[in-house]
Amino acid sequence: MAINDWELVIGLEIHAQIASESKLFSSSSARFSHEANVNVSFIDVAMPGMLPVLNRDCVKHAVRTGIALNAEINRYSVFARKNYFYPDLPQGYQISQYEYPIIGKGKLEIEIADGIKKEVGVTRIHMEQDAGKSFHDQSPTETYVDLNRAGVGLMEIVTDPDMRSSKEAGEFMKKLRSILRYVGACDGDMENGSLRCDANVSVRKKGSEAFGNRVEVKNLNSIKNVMRAIEFEKQRQVELLESGEIVKQETRLFDADTGATRAMRDKENVQDYRYFSDPDLLPLILDENYVEHIRASLPELPDQKRKRYVEDIGLSTYDADVLSIDKEVAQYFEDTISFGADPKAAANWITGELFGRLNKHDLNILQCSIKPEEIAELLSLIKSEVISGKIAKHVFDVMFATGKKPGAIVEDEGLTQVTDSSDIEAFIDQVLKENKDKVAEYKAGKEKLLAFFIGQVMKVSKGRLNPNSLQTLLIEKLKKF
Repeated sequence: MAINDWELVIGLEIHAQIASESKLFSSSSARFSHEANVNVSFIDVAMPGMLPVLNRDCVKHAVRTGIALNAEINRYSVFARKNYFYPDLPQGYQISQYEYPIIGKGKLEIEIADGIKKEVGVTRIHMEQDAGKSFHDQSPTETYVDLNRAGVGLMEIVTDPDMRSSKEAGEFMKKLRSILRYVGACDGDMENGSLRCDANVSVRKKGSEAFGNRVEVKNLNSIKNVMRAIEFEKQRQVELLESGEIVKQETRLFDADTGATRAMRDKENVQDYRYFSDPDLLPLILDENYVEHIRASLPELPDQKRKRYVEDIGLSTYDADVLSIDKEVAQYFEDTISFGADPKAAANWITGELFGRLNKHDLNILQCSIKPEEIAELLSLIKSEVISGKIAKHVFDVMFATGKKPGAIVEDEGLTQVTDSSDIEAFIDQVLKENKDKVAEYKAGKEKLLAFFIGQVMKVSKGRLNPNSLQTLLIEKLKKF
């Protein structure tokens, strides 16, 4: 039996660090990469008599996320204690939500092929506190613990087992990260741990409705690694089943260097955690007006923006996808057209010329030295035929390297396009006199040489001629030469 005879079944558990200055139940800073154990309060280390107080901002962001994912906003939710012992969990339990989460069922639509959409169910979203971080590589005999992250607010976003390929899982992560950034609930930085993914992976024979034993691959820190881990697990599990063995239900870790997973521990059951309602925290009850106020405050989301770009502005589906997926890119594009730039021309220059240079220098749109109004100015110079499209690319290079404005570059370098016919004819005459043999060949019927002459004239004029005017005058001159 071949690997293609087996089907993947994938569900994801995504931990998104909530964008809040302070932790979920204390006033300690939730910022990343501070010196170890400085952002820790008595509440975070569970000192006797210290009572948690719920962070209102974290609640707001959870509700914003739920609304953006077309999910049920539960008016009644309860915090519970999830009991387990680990050195970086000072309380000996994690405050989470279990039976009554803040967000219920939702859905997210992803594109799995050109024009083909698929709906992935969201099972629930609950709030919980993060644990600290253990370091096992600082000493051969000791483990060090940093509690800066202990108590940081997380949203755990759990999907239904609806995905059937690593590509679908990757598309879901991209779309979810985009939405989280749009609503401001999480910065989506997987490299620094603000967004972490656990993948639940199993395989079954195609056509079967029964689920196989699932394996949970923990703490995947990039979309690429989510996809790599799923592909490895499919291969591993199929090989086990086809050799007559069973897939053990367990938790595994992914090694990004080898592309393989390895066993970490047996998979826990719900009973192992001994959930019970946290006696220090009252149930969370949301007022209808509160939820509707948050709903009204949401920005235009990626799908809505993409649709508007296609239907109202006239962009291609591809350009609309590229420009809408990232909130900052979308804002940059809209700022550019707000300065009078033609939307299609702006889209072409941003997705082509600008992105090409940003990628080459490993920069993002927020690090770009070129402002939206400067792209609009450059496009205006092209439209009014002050410079040609070819010269514009040179101007753009100088803008990117120096931060100078396009008008100043054109003036300083004398790049204004030559439009006067007598000036253009002078350049043509020079080239024709220097290439009399090629002129004879052209007049003998080798009309493809026209491109050669155009290139030569543009070369001696340093690209400053209007191409349309040049071609018309050149043909006339060749007839009379």
